[in-house]
Amino acid sequence: MNSNVLIAGFGGQGVLFIGQLFARACMKEDLNVTWSPAYGAEMRGGTVNCTVCMSDDEVACAFVEEPENVIALNAPSFEKFEKKIKSGGTMIVNSSLVKSAPSRNDITYKFVPMTDIAHKAGHEKMANIVSLGAFIKTLPFVKKDSIINEMKNILTGKKAAMLEGNIQALDEGFAAVE
Repeated sequence: MNSNVLIAGFGGQGVLFIGQLFARACMKEDLNVTWSPAYGAEMRGGTVNCTVCMSDDEVACAFVEEPENVIALNAPSFEKFEKKIKSGGTMIVNSSLVKSAPSRNDITYKFVPMTDIAHKAGHEKMANIVSLGAFIKTLPFVKKDSIINEMKNILTGKKAAMLEGNIQALDEGFAAVE
């Protein structure tokens, strides 16, 4: 197995968090992984993305010109990265914030109302976790239990109170994909 995912959105959406969470879960499943963040000078509201490359073999470079998979959490990310996805790839799209129609017929799209799902579940800021659930359901690179176990390792101390909501958001995103 050798693949990658680019996760994109704006600052404050938790793009880097889910990239790290996914990368850690991949490592726990004995995959070789690189995680590479990229963000603008602004913090909240600026553009941010990260790439996770995973493989059974060594990962030589974290730079990906044509990502195989993209999670687009907002409209600017959809517009920017849709045209860059490798033919045959997959794009997971936050249809709560992206209203554009797909422009390609050589990639698979999964439109999931991530923000709406998170809001209805009472966890408005967890659309990122909903997206991760949708991603691992669509492309099962890792098991859902591996993601949950890494959440338990990361969300400790004061953050432990967010664990139950994050697990629920992951489950909701997983269930949202047919």
